[in-house]
Amino acid sequence: MLQALPPPDPPGELIVVTGKALPDAPAERAHHIEILGARDLADAPSHSLDAILARVPGVQLFRRSDSTSGHPTSQGVTLRALGGNASSRALLVLDGVPQVDPFGGWVNWPAYDPAGLGEARVIRGGGSTTYGPGALAGVIELHSLAEAGLDGSVEGGSRQALRGRAYWGQRLRNGLITLNVRGGRGDGFIPLTSATRGPVDRAAPYKEASARARWVTAVGEAVELQLSGLAFADKRDRGLPFTGNETRGADVSARLVGRGDWQWSALAYAQRREFSSSFASVDDQRTSATRVALQDSVPSRGIGGGVELRPPLGGGLGLRIGGDARFVTGESRELFAFAGGEPTRRRISGGDSLTAGLFAEASFVHGALTLSGGARLDHWRITDGRLLERPLGGLPTRNDSYAARSGWQPTARASAMVEAARGVGLRFAAYGGWRLPTLNELFRPFRAGPDATAANAALKPETLAGAEVGLRLQRGLLDFELTAFANRLSNAIANVTLGHGPGTFPGVGFVAGEFRQRQNLDSLRVRGIEASAEIIRGPWSLGFGASFTHARVEAGGPAAGLDGLRPAQTPNLVLTGALHWQDRGRAASLLIRHVGAQFEDDLNRHRLPAATTVDAFLAWPVTKRLQLTARGENLLDEQVVAGIGEDGTVERATPRTLWFGLRLRPD
Repeated sequence: MLQALPPPDPPGELIVVTGKALPDAPAERAHHIEILGARDLADAPSHSLDAILARVPGVQLFRRSDSTSGHPTSQGVTLRALGGNASSRALLVLDGVPQVDPFGGWVNWPAYDPAGLGEARVIRGGGSTTYGPGALAGVIELHSLAEAGLDGSVEGGSRQALRGRAYWGQRLRNGLITLNVRGGRGDGFIPLTSATRGPVDRAAPYKEASARARWVTAVGEAVELQLSGLAFADKRDRGLPFTGNETRGADVSARLVGRGDWQWSALAYAQRREFSSSFASVDDQRTSATRVALQDSVPSRGIGGGVELRPPLGGGLGLRIGGDARFVTGESRELFAFAGGEPTRRRISGGDSLTAGLFAEASFVHGALTLSGGARLDHWRITDGRLLERPLGGLPTRNDSYAARSGWQPTARASAMVEAARGVGLRFAAYGGWRLPTLNELFRPFRAGPDATAANAALKPETLAGAEVGLRLQRGLLDFELTAFANRLSNAIANVTLGHGPGTFPGVGFVAGEFRQRQNLDSLRVRGIEASAEIIRGPWSLGFGASFTHARVEAGGPAAGLDGLRPAQTPNLVLTGALHWQDRGRAASLLIRHVGAQFEDDLNRHRLPAATTVDAFLAWPVTKRLQLTARGENLLDEQVVAGIGEDGTVERATPRTLWFGLRLRPD
């Protein structure tokens, strides 16, 4: 692809439009960062961004089901085994804009086309002073592709699946305009294993589409304007009647980037999400299903922005100062207590929250030594919390309004990196971070099958304290990195089991299965080691990644039964291995991923066995620009257990899936 370089108009003047943010800060040398480039993203066995990111050690979704089959509300992302919660504990950003759902904190993965991204950066570890709240376990940065040219693909896959995408970039006088569209549909697979399904279980079809437009232009000799718009829709069900869900969303953003001696940036954005989901109950023989709840509308919005300034200091000194803010509002509108197939009650729950902070980060580079330290102070406020329940056509039986709450929360990080010898680098860091509870966690009770979970408007923010030490070795063909870390997450939010049905429980009414409530645990302690290695020789590359963690809950009071247990959905071991080959328009890759055993629930009663999957990708030229492509996910058809229900049903992740198609390469 050609870089977007508009021709100079006046002689001697060259305006370079990059479409990127400010350059990487010197402090990032002491961070543990893994980068997936454009080829890594486009030549992956999976079309789903979450599945591609999962190859990075430490990246984890709440459940093993990826976005092609899992429920959208289970798609939160985290790092370093700080799991046990469906809300994201890592911050996902696209061109600087936070992408976690304003109401629930999960991620709408079908909104993103991996082949339309120029880069994905995984920054592990907390204490991000420049990203602020939400970057508790780290940050996943997505950067849009900003190149001229035309490319696209059409692929057909297992279970009547079809996917297509296109990218177009055109140089303008002083800028670049790009358009990226994608869509897909499929009949899906039956989520339950053959041994536990019944006549009512069926395949789970899906449809998804997204479009992203971007205009990048120079508005001065050293100032760049970036305007972006994103829209997406995702519709699917969960393999039962009355279990359909749909998500729609749109983002708009504007960013100014100054690249002169005084570097600066200013960002503003607005987001809207609309979600709906239906829930069903199944009889003991799994012969019929009935609707038990309907989230007919979950509207939410987010607006925010930030500024950053980097004055020229010289002498190896660097300084970043700035601030940011994000306001979110949303509510869940639900029909429940169905009788004879019709709802009898209405529930509305929701609220508003605001975070706003100022930060400063200083760095010093002298020869082989890099030192950095940063801090920020955020003000948070939760307002307009409410929970209303009433019979349809009747007066409210519950009308709770929660008092506004606010507070101040600090974030800090200190780090150092030294090149101890040629090709040998040592990193050290200590940090603290935090996350505000989502509106969903605070105000919305919910049911999953026979189980019910009550909300908790009194939840405190989660706070993290941690430290890490790392080694990087670059010798000849080898690039090796090893990091040891220890984290303590205080006030960790979890769904805590408090009782067993059948019975009536506060906040949810009658429960046939387990009664839980969202609560702050005393703490979650995680110690671990992450390792990655890559050997590149000619067109070949061989990579390896590993994450070993020991995560335990510390809890007392009502949650004392969890003390010493492993957090739900948190494996001790993840291993990945990848072999790549690329030469003159040909490409092939083989990826092996092993996930250790983990527990379905907070009480560690339901064990999900370890699983190993094998994926592959192949591209072969037909003409100079046209390629045949083949992708294979879970080639050995491993049964990956994604969940175990209280009724003994077993849910599986994606079975073997094959794709074949044509791809148009860029000029």
